[in-house]
Amino acid sequence: MSKSNNKPPIPPLIKRNTVYLASSQAFIGAGGQMVPTLGPVLVTQMIGNAALAGIGTSITGLSRLLIAYPIGRLTDAFGRKAGVILGLLLIGSGASITGLAAIWDYFPIFLLGILVMGLGTGAVQQLRVAAADMFPPSRRAEGLGYVLTGALVGALIGPVLIRMSELFAHNVGLEPIALAWFFIPFVMLFSLVMVLRVQPDPKEIAANLSDYYPGFTLPETQQTPTGKVSILYFLNHYPKLAAFISMFCVQGNMNMMMAMTALALRRHDFSLSAISLSVAIHVMGMFGLSLPLGKLADKVGRRNVMLLGLGLASTGSWFVVATPEYIVITTGTFLVGLGWSCVNIAATALYADTTSPGERGRVIGANDTFTAAAAISMPIVGGVVVEYLGYQILGFFGMASMIPALLFLLKLHEASPGVFEHSSNTKIAST
Repeated sequence: MSKSNNKPPIPPLIKRNTVYLASSQAFIGAGGQMVPTLGPVLVTQMIGNAALAGIGTSITGLSRLLIAYPIGRLTDAFGRKAGVILGLLLIGSGASITGLAAIWDYFPIFLLGILVMGLGTGAVQQLRVAAADMFPPSRRAEGLGYVLTGALVGALIGPVLIRMSELFAHNVGLEPIALAWFFIPFVMLFSLVMVLRVQPDPKEIAANLSDYYPGFTLPETQQTPTGKVSILYFLNHYPKLAAFISMFCVQGNMNMMMAMTALALRRHDFSLSAISLSVAIHVMGMFGLSLPLGKLADKVGRRNVMLLGLGLASTGSWFVVATPEYIVITTGTFLVGLGWSCVNIAATALYADTTSPGERGRVIGANDTFTAAAAISMPIVGGVVVEYLGYQILGFFGMASMIPALLFLLKLHEASPGVFEHSSNTKIAST
């Protein structure tokens, strides 16, 4: 079997591992909501103005920039589970430090805690590689959809944790915005248990797909990694370059709008629970439709789904700033998340389509380096725009940020889903 529309049945072992990975993703998603939900409010309280409201999200991006490629090298060498487990431990530690910063009202400690959490968040992105490893090309985006849908449960857990902090903070003598961070380490323990139950390591499955899907043959271009792999090597392949640029644009836009949405809702006197619900709906956009979007990418192609994502993200950016109405702002955050989901699923499938199992950790690391750069810069830019130019300009800026990705995707040629005109790494000029 090669790349085609034929869909082999999913073996029981793969189904079981997929459930474990999806469950782990759910608990990770619950913790991930804390930074965009509570970070802007906490920073504004600490320093007294909104200019650095997006700094928490930006620091998370810096952490991912630092760890993205090294963690990819680690998982390519030692397996996907090693990187994810390390990430979970870092998230739990960073959340505890951030909780202490909130208690002490000390901004430098807050930055340290977010930095450590961000390192963990960057490491657990290897879950995407683990998901792609276990499925053949004809079901690859679908497999990603199954695992990423797990974060939808996390979208429901996050508001529960924050509501619990509001209910019990007085009993323990803490502010709700401080107590919420201390729930995260306990949630990460559940995620750790799920990852430990995955057997064998997804990287091992990827190297022996024919053992699980009889008749499948790995394309020659993916059978062995090249001798020299680097970020520049991936950039010299146009399909990957187009995906990198697309992820940069939607990730930067999403991080910016998430940070500014929480601040906007707070300025309109909505409660922490209302802000958390809005972020949860945003996360539902990010992950709730992952499965149908994955199936769509397997059916109509990676490029077309990425183009759809750009349109949704642009529309959502405008909705966030259009009115002070809660329902409109929250609809905007949902669309921004849905647009990101389209690009994330399709781009991740594209990377797996065009690399060997021994390269996938690093290509995702290269991707995350690009997205981290966007996550660092865009929330800070968004905070400055809001403080000095206003929310309306922020909406136009968010829409304009999609243009570079659009230009690159329009030049990308996909003969059939997952099959690109230049399926091996060549010079950009020759594409």
